[in-house]
Amino acid sequence: MGIISWIILGLLAGAIAKFLLPGRDPGGFIGTTIIGIAGAFIGGWISARWLDHPVAKNFYDGATWASAIGGALVLLIVIRILFGNSRN
Repeated sequence: MGIISWIILGLLAGAIAKFLLPGRDPGGFIGTTIIGIAGAFIGGWISARWLDHPVAKNFYDGATWASAIGGALVLLIVIRILFGNSRN
């Protein structure tokens, strides 16, 4: 997959992560979008590096989506833990 595909996947993964983990986030919509994109890259990297399942070249591969959404969820949780109290 190309960089544009990963960005689109990240946008969608961030939206799904936000749906699965509702609440207030530091950074609002833009922050959640960036978290989704970064989470997709991190999830794909973790999947390829440590889970021995390189992400497919197919945009519709379930493992690719699972790794992107999982990465976005983990990153969203970490951001909330680190910066969650800064927004009142």
